[in-house]
Amino acid sequence: MPIKQRLAAVKQHLTDEQVYAKAIDPVESMNEERAKASFSIRELTYLLDGGEKNTLLKERFMQEFERDPLFKMDDIHDITKDELRERTMEKFRSLVHHLSNEPIDVFKKRMEIVSLIDPGFWTRFGVHYGLFVGALQSNATSGQLGYWFQKGALSLSGMVGCFAMTELGHGSNVPGLETTATFDEASDQFIIHTPTLTATKWWIGGAAHSATHAAVFAQLIVKGKNYGTKCFVVPLRDPKTYNLLPGVNIGDIGKKMGRDGIDNGWIQFTHVRIPRSYMLMKHTKVSRTGTVKEPKLQQLTYGALLQGRVAMVVDSGNVSKKALTIAIRYAAVRRQFSNSDSKIETKLLDYPIHQRRLMPLLAQTFAMLFTGSEMTDMYNKMMNRLENAKPGDTDLEKVLEMLKETHATSAGLKAFCTWNCLSTIEACRQACGGHGYSAYTGLAGMYQDFAVQCTWEGDNTILTLQLGRYLIASFREAIKGKKLSPGVGYLNNLDALVGKRCSAANVDALLDPKVILEGWQVVCANVVRNAALEFEECIKQGLSVDDAYEQCSQSRLYAAKLHSYGYLFNRFLDGVSKVEGNLKAVLLDVCLLYGLYTIEENAGAFLQYEYFSPKQMESIRSFTNDLCKAVRDQAIPLVDAFNLSDYIVNSPLGRADGNVYVHYFDQVKRSNPQGPHPYFNRLIKPLIDREVNEADEDDEDAGLEDEDEDAE
Repeated sequence: MPIKQRLAAVKQHLTDEQVYAKAIDPVESMNEERAKASFSIRELTYLLDGGEKNTLLKERFMQEFERDPLFKMDDIHDITKDELRERTMEKFRSLVHHLSNEPIDVFKKRMEIVSLIDPGFWTRFGVHYGLFVGALQSNATSGQLGYWFQKGALSLSGMVGCFAMTELGHGSNVPGLETTATFDEASDQFIIHTPTLTATKWWIGGAAHSATHAAVFAQLIVKGKNYGTKCFVVPLRDPKTYNLLPGVNIGDIGKKMGRDGIDNGWIQFTHVRIPRSYMLMKHTKVSRTGTVKEPKLQQLTYGALLQGRVAMVVDSGNVSKKALTIAIRYAAVRRQFSNSDSKIETKLLDYPIHQRRLMPLLAQTFAMLFTGSEMTDMYNKMMNRLENAKPGDTDLEKVLEMLKETHATSAGLKAFCTWNCLSTIEACRQACGGHGYSAYTGLAGMYQDFAVQCTWEGDNTILTLQLGRYLIASFREAIKGKKLSPGVGYLNNLDALVGKRCSAANVDALLDPKVILEGWQVVCANVVRNAALEFEECIKQGLSVDDAYEQCSQSRLYAAKLHSYGYLFNRFLDGVSKVEGNLKAVLLDVCLLYGLYTIEENAGAFLQYEYFSPKQMESIRSFTNDLCKAVRDQAIPLVDAFNLSDYIVNSPLGRADGNVYVHYFDQVKRSNPQGPHPYFNRLIKPLIDREVNEADEDDEDAGLEDEDEDAE
């Protein structure tokens, strides 16, 4: 008997109440969505993870953390700041074992999982290994690196590091830092000093309670001359007693918006002396006699900044995965209102407006994931070539050009990907309705923890302006005939792009990825050109180069924004082009949705430069609606491919089985056990007794008045 007939036969034996209950059962609703998969979910998981081996490793780590009592997460919303910090330090100690026993690439995968479980702990651990050790690796000579590793920097034996760059009065402007490191030839020492209140090191993760050493960024002063900001290792505490060393003052900066597991602190140095060898001299060197030798390749000094920015592009994609898993799974089982022909309420995910809220964000997440993967690979290859390059090498100039482009592009991507992720978390919270406001949903805490990404490692607006400055400089080089790096290669084609209109033969041709790609190139070429012309006009008016850049900052930011979105689409399309079969068909829909939705969101530019006509923009809006519906049909399989366990998601609304109400109610009861009233006797009882007594007195007064009236 065919399946439809069997189902019809079974249905005949069910009461109306049973049919209704089955139709609205959230588990049944989730299974129904999962059955729509038109591609291999596992195949997409392997693609996103970079291969089956990485997926199996990721699953092993998820299981290990779930079973580890130290990584218990279901009570994270109900513990105090002090309890959270202590637990964070316990986790810190536990992971040292893995660091010393696992290959570095395996350990990085482990930490990628940690970033999704507990971002506060991930940051605390990353302050030492990512920032402090990273500063050593980027700035120390091989001999210095060996010395500090022998002292325990890598094994956490005898030292815990922190990264002291940011100051109370200075953040993104690293060249403007006020802390000084003055060379004293007589003693062969540097004197580290905080000359003003605003020079106080601020936001320093690990400083308040746990760091013994700091990588301190300070102005190098030798024989009265300032050589700019350099990096120094400065001991803070006695590792045995944890007493502060002479001249070092440290305090706790207190509660923050999120990531309270990190003991952020402030540091002030009062004429603290360190050996000359504690200045990290991989690039700039200071001799015993005070001779300063600057590096021939200045670009090497900022190449290491890329690692943090690329990591945040990847992290933006990963955190967006988690937020969307919660919101989309909830939307697949939550029912609200019904039409007049049915008593069964409609799934949120079936409402076109809800599809519009979430499906473009899902597409954007895939764009960030593909871009992050490619950026990571590009960064690793480029830094390897750069580390081994020497002045005079034939391809050194190409590598340095690539470094400049990657440095600028990663700045813009860091900004827009973190902004986009933060907006995605908030959109997902609102898409969950009232329940999204509950801490147990996980989205409120996720927002608080992620918000810092928009301001650390460089304020997003400042980083965006850096990219805009690079784009103007690239435009000026292009018109002089210089062949640019691929990421800005469209500027070598200005004559063909400026003024070009869409040549789509019919409406359906607007769905051709080549048309979308060309549209982004045309718009980007125009906005960069306009910013550059505005800059040139400022120069003609007699402004300095820096003042001219500031005068056209709004145009720079706009050019950087469109360049970044175009870059994301380009990288996403490149990734999809390498996929085959049913998976490619689904990912192409997702890619087209991202391309068209971002065009729609930036319609002003496409209309201003007349690449699309108003009528074509209307068609794009219609196609975006159609693609939202197409992606909606595969939404649950797509988020399933993210392969995040229920433990990682840590939200009853995002449970894989769809049984959201049972899990939500259990979480609330477990986390809030009922006992004796906490403040009835102290606060409520006196209030009620007072009101009762006042009411009794009023009744007695009324009674006396009645008696007086009777007597009269």
